[in-house]
Parts: sequence; C-alpha cells; structure tokens
Amino acid sequence: MRIIVDAMSGDNAPHEILRGVFAADDEFQASYIIVGDREVIETTAKECGHDIRRFEIVHTSDTITMEDDPLSIVRAKKESSMAVGLRLLAEGRGDVFVSAGNSGALFTGASLIVRKIRGINRAAIASVLPFDPPVMLLDSGANLVVTEENLAQFAVMGATYMKNYYGVENPRIGLLNNGTEECKGTELRVSAYKYLSEYDGINFVGNVESNHLPFDTCDVVVTDGFCGNILLKCVEGMGKMVMGELVKLFKASPVSMVSAVMVKNRLREIKHKYDPTEYGGAPILGIAKPVIKAHGSSNAKAFKNAIRQAIACVDTGITYDIARAAEGFRAKKDSENNGEKQ
Repeated sequence: MRIIVDAMSGDNAPHEILRGVFAADDEFQASYIIVGDREVIETTAKECGHDIRRFEIVHTSDTITMEDDPLSIVRAKKESSMAVGLRLLAEGRGDVFVSAGNSGALFTGASLIVRKIRGINRAAIASVLPFDPPVMLLDSGANLVVTEENLAQFAVMGATYMKNYYGVENPRIGLLNNGTEECKGTELRVSAYKYLSEYDGINFVGNVESNHLPFDTCDVVVTDGFCGNILLKCVEGMGKMVMGELVKLFKASPVSMVSAVMVKNRLREIKHKYDPTEYGGAPILGIAKPVIKAHGSSNAKAFKNAIRQAIACVDTGITYDIARAAEGFRAKKDSENNGEKQ
C-alpha cells in the first residue's frame, strides 16, 4: 500500500506531520510518498533524527494556507503540496491521500481532481463522535446547503463506513433535528424526514436531538455541514472541558489525589475515548479514491492515527462498497425520472 502525504499543510507542518509519518512507518506495513518542499522535508527529517532517503519525495514549493480560498487548489495554487498530492492519487501513484490542511481546499480538490464516485451528488466529511458506541456524523463541514437526496446519500455512505470499519450490522440512521417529532424543524428537515422514511436500504430511526446522541440512539447521524461542524466542535470542546475539570478535581487535595491513583486506569480509558488525536482524521466519503482529512492542529500522534485510518479505508474497501451503493442511487434516479415521464 502506498500512502501519499501532504507534508506542508496544517498548523504544525512539516515537523509533526513527518514525525507522524515516521511513527506510522514503524508501526504499519505501508510505503509513503511525501509531497512538499524537498529541502525543508530533508532538513526537518534530519532534525527528527530520521533517514528520509528511503521515502519517495515529490518536490513542490507552494502550500495552501488555512486562509486561502478553496478554489485556489485548482487555480492559483495548482502546484501546492495538496494539489500535487491529489493529482498523484488521481493518477494511481498511491492508494490514499492524507492532509491536515485547509478543509475547504481539500474537499474542493478531492471533488474536482480525484472526482466523486459516479452517482454521488455530494461528497461529505465523515467524523466520528467519541460516544459509546461511536456515532458517525455526516456532513461535518463541507456542504453548507443540502437536499433530501444528499442526506439520503450521506446516510448510505455513513452506514457503509460503520459496517466496514466498526462491524455494525444494519446501522441505525438518525436525522439531526431540534425535536423528535416528524413535524419538527425547518422545511428541509420535515421533507427530509419523509424522504428518509421512504428510502429503501437504510434503517432510518427518525429525528435525533443532539443531547440524545451520546446515549446509543443511532449509529449514523446526518445533517448539513454547517450544523454538523458546530456539533462536532461542541463535542470536542466539551470533552476537553470535562477532562480538565476532572484533573482539577483530583488535584484539589491530598485525599482526592489518592482517589485519582485508585481510578487512574479508568481515567486513562476516558481520556483515550475523548482524545481527538486517537481518531486522527475524517474520511471524505463519496470520492473515487480514499482521501483523509487530518485535524488542522494535528500533532505526530494524531497524524499517525490519521494514517492508520487511511490504511483501514483501503483495506476494508469502503470506497468500492460506496461505489456499489451508488449504482442503486442511479437506478433509483432513473426510476423516478421514468415515472415522471409517464
């Protein structure tokens, strides 16, 4: 397996990105194509104490920043590390691409350079909410405006991911809303409820409120990227806050510090569950080849885990299963069109 890495994008690039690659190389069976400024990459690798000579480096001196317009990836910055890496993926030079860079640019580049799976109207960023059991959120930031059909496709793609990656049979699909009644929410959500209820092949369980998500109400929750991104960041912030409060609680007195020793294993488990670095990144589902969006502030551990997720996406064949599901989307669309003509 060949993994293409954008070494220059992200808040901590290239140092933490390369450290993550080196850690992944020690742990996983894969080879790597590192895209970025060759001189900077070689200097950084030397500073990290690693021999970069056994890695393939594709040189490019340009980088897409977090402030750049998403369309710059196909316009002003076509020779950036992100754009070049996506082209290598599209050309078949590698099996999966991983970047911690600008989400909008990565999504745009994946859609326009690698291209969407035929039959998929909109790709979506799929993020795992760290509940017990985990919940897959689509879309978590790419599509600010969606249709009922988009949400249905998100549901199928999310269900495919949960089945392949987590082994969940017949994943339950929820529609994020401000109430459980089918008449609640915006006009889109009312019509989406009806559309999802009648959509063959998904296990739709109805509207789900955000405060119910941690309590095993569904396996996949679908929404537009605006609401999804707000939900995702709220969950991440709450996790950090709770862990911070627990640390302060157990450091408050000698007695509480003794108590902390007694429950340290359980605390470690909780920290592991809510630590964003453990999940690494989010796949952009609906793209013809796997693309993984690592967190913009990824440290070496987070980027290593993004690579782990990238390997799993290839090994489990998620992209191929979504492509097979897309054949059903096309058949359904053809049937609807024929019905309208009659």
